[in-house]
Amino acid sequence: MDSLKERIVRLESSANRLEPDKDQLESWNRSATSYGSSFIQTIQEQAAFGADYSVIDQLDHFPIQATGRSLEELIRTLQETVDTPGVRPAMPGHLGYIPGGGVYSSALADYISAFTDHFAGMYFAGPGAVKIENQLIKWMCDLIGYPQTAFGNLPSGGSIANLTAIATARHAKAVNSTNVRRSVVYMTKQTHHCVHKALRILGLDECVWRDVGIDEDFKMNVEDLGAQLQADREEGLNPFLIVASAGTTDVGSVDPIDAIAAVAEQYQCWFHIDAAYGGFFILVDELKPLFKGIERADSVVMDPHKTLFLPYGSGALLVKDRSALLNLHRYQANYLQDAGDRNPYISPAEAGPELTKHFRGLRMWLPLQLHGLAPFTACLEEKWLLTLYFYQRVQDLGFLVGPKPELSVCIYRYELDKQEQANTFNLDLSHRIRENSTYFISTTTIAGVVWLRLAVANFRTHLSHIDEYLEVLQQEVQQLLASQCSVKI
Repeated sequence: MDSLKERIVRLESSANRLEPDKDQLESWNRSATSYGSSFIQTIQEQAAFGADYSVIDQLDHFPIQATGRSLEELIRTLQETVDTPGVRPAMPGHLGYIPGGGVYSSALADYISAFTDHFAGMYFAGPGAVKIENQLIKWMCDLIGYPQTAFGNLPSGGSIANLTAIATARHAKAVNSTNVRRSVVYMTKQTHHCVHKALRILGLDECVWRDVGIDEDFKMNVEDLGAQLQADREEGLNPFLIVASAGTTDVGSVDPIDAIAAVAEQYQCWFHIDAAYGGFFILVDELKPLFKGIERADSVVMDPHKTLFLPYGSGALLVKDRSALLNLHRYQANYLQDAGDRNPYISPAEAGPELTKHFRGLRMWLPLQLHGLAPFTACLEEKWLLTLYFYQRVQDLGFLVGPKPELSVCIYRYELDKQEQANTFNLDLSHRIRENSTYFISTTTIAGVVWLRLAVANFRTHLSHIDEYLEVLQQEVQQLLASQCSVKI
């Protein structure tokens, strides 16, 4: 017994290195704070894309080993290998995808959440954490007009939120091995690919997938939806799920929600809305009409890490009938019997796939409490107006544009005589902008046509950046045309 105790004591001395003493804690805090301050203070000058991926090879010199390294050395390595290469969504010049930017107050929340390490999966374990997350869910439910019966979950993002929503729909509509091949899903080509992925993960790739037509603004054609539903019903099929978008990734369009809801109710389909990108634009008074009827949907996905500008890993699923969520996800394990069954609040583990769950809701709650809602609303309105401004100005440079932006995405392209030549030109143009400026843009291909995408979703992007980007765009077009011996604009 004495030898066992001696061994334990020796191990305790080594294990205690995981707990820094006061001096070490203060030193680490100074280093981390200095790192954060330097990153934030220089962010306006930093490029939104780093083309040199070779720097990551330095990480080969950092194997996991028995002895530790200094925090200063590790921070320098992170700055060189992680902060520099690739897409940099925190930078104001990031105009390519749908970044959130990561408000600094969320970083404080993550810091607090990490060192307190509250278990936010169950009320018994973390009652304060669960209540805060439930309050956030209730706020979002109220925001879209859901009734008191609604509830939801805060997963890591739109992919898991859509997966959970579709799993809930499958269970609620009793789609199983007896009828899966007769069951039908309706969506458009603008539906985000994570929905297709979710369907496959859930075994619903055996369903019939209907491609609903879209109009000239890339919105779901409700007449075509109704016609397909009627034909499928007459053929003895089982229409069960309609997926609409409120802010498509390609062009930012919002499907005609209210009209789709009416069709879904007529055919008793589960109506799901992927509003991961666009949902929070409902905060802008002038944009509220776009979301008319959203309260009629059975489930809605919204991503705070997109248009509430929080760090990646912040999603939200809202379901109008909480019993649908609970019927699928609520379980009671023997070893959790101490948690009891008289909890006054629903636990996240009862409304989603996760049991082990960190307190991710704090990164949303703290910024909203610290700043108030007004700056977030103003930021959303500003991004919408910046996109309209760009839509007008880029046409003066000779660019063809897509539909007038409804939210904060604009597609545009430089036209040449031949489409294939124009496609190559626009792809080359996007590469030049990434490599020759501090701006990052993306492209998409719709019906064989390459478009440039402007996505204004970083809270740090302002009018000066859009004006500067327009200048960069004009210069790069002129240089590219000149290099091809073409006529300048």
